[in-house]
Amino acid sequence: MRLSGKRDMMAADGQSEFEAFVARDGARLHSFVVLLGGTWHDAEDLVQQALLRSAGHWSAARERPEAYTRKILVNLARDRWRSRRRNPEYVADELANLPAAPWSDDIAPALERQLLLQACRLLPVQQRAVLVLRFWEDRSVTETAAVLGCTEGTVKSHTHRALHRLRLILTEAPEPVAGPMKELS
Repeated sequence: MRLSGKRDMMAADGQSEFEAFVARDGARLHSFVVLLGGTWHDAEDLVQQALLRSAGHWSAARERPEAYTRKILVNLARDRWRSRRRNPEYVADELANLPAAPWSDDIAPALERQLLLQACRLLPVQQRAVLVLRFWEDRSVTETAAVLGCTEGTVKSHTHRALHRLRLILTEAPEPVAGPMKELS
C-alpha cells in the first residue's frame, strides 16, 4: 500500500516499517474483519480506512501496529454495526435467514458452521472481536486483552456474554439446532 498523501507525515524509515507491516499483517486484518461480520468488500474498505488511520498516527502505532490497527477496525466495525442496528428490519431479516436444522447429510458440518457465523453477526462487535480472537485465532485471554486494549476481566465477561447470547440466538433459529449448541455448552 503506497501512501502518497501520507508520505510527508512519515519519515522514510517509518514508511518502510509501515509497508512491511501491511505486507505481513494485511491479509490477517482482512480475515479478522470478515469474521467480525462484514462482507469481503466491506472488509476491504474497513481495512483500508484503518490502515490510513494507522499511517496517520504511525508514531503512536509503530510500537504495536497490529493491536493499534485492530482496535481501529473494531471501532469502525462497531460504527457500521450501529448504523445497521438502527433498522429493526435488519435483525428480523438476519434471524429469518438462519438456515433450518438439524441436517443429516454430508454437508451438515459446513451448514452448522455457516449457521454459527450468521448467528455471530448478530452479536455486538466487541463480543464478536473477542470470540474471533479467542476461538478462531486461538489466543489466550491475556493476548486478546492486549490486542483489544482492554482488561482480562473485560475479555472474560465479553466471552461469557457472547456465548450466552449465541445460545439464545440459536434457540430462536427456525428449528432446534443440535450441533453448534452442544459446542457452546
